[in-house]
Amino acid sequence: MKRLFAAIKIYPSDTFLKMYYSLKTNLKNDRIKWVDTKNVHITLKFFGETAEDKIPGIISGLNDVASVHPSFGLKIENVGIFGSSYKPRVIWFGIREDQKLIELASDVLDAMDGIGFMRDRQNFVPHLTVGRIKFIDDKNRFRQIVDNYASKDIQEQKVSGFNLYESILKPQGPEYKIVKEFQLGA
Repeated sequence: MKRLFAAIKIYPSDTFLKMYYSLKTNLKNDRIKWVDTKNVHITLKFFGETAEDKIPGIISGLNDVASVHPSFGLKIENVGIFGSSYKPRVIWFGIREDQKLIELASDVLDAMDGIGFMRDRQNFVPHLTVGRIKFIDDKNRFRQIVDNYASKDIQEQKVSGFNLYESILKPQGPEYKIVKEFQLGA
């Protein structure tokens, strides 16, 4: 069994890193598990624990999807939270709505539905998880800090492909190993 997910790799720019480390510094008194910047990605489909005999079908389906989608650009902007102001759970960087990204994600989900990996009940909300919140000491202060970053342009990136990853859980954090790379329009 392998813990798998399909995702678009994000290559943090200087602006991205500056904003990430500024947030991390300003929220240093709170218990937040920060995502390692080398692991930042947009999840297209989370498979979870997957039998190895299912992997060739996943690869074939993802290959078919990638082949019919052209490269595109995306814009990373805004900072927000998932959860309520009372109980925030995740800090994220947002992705400007982009029809090509939505179509790619939808086609990935449709293809995986077709081979037995059903869609999650939640709609696809493109974002980059940057921190998982364990405990916030002062929720008002936390909200003010996050709000200071709410409407910021962070980065633009060309998307020419995506990857199938294996997530290997380790005490110091997950390690992501590329199982297969998929080039758009190939």
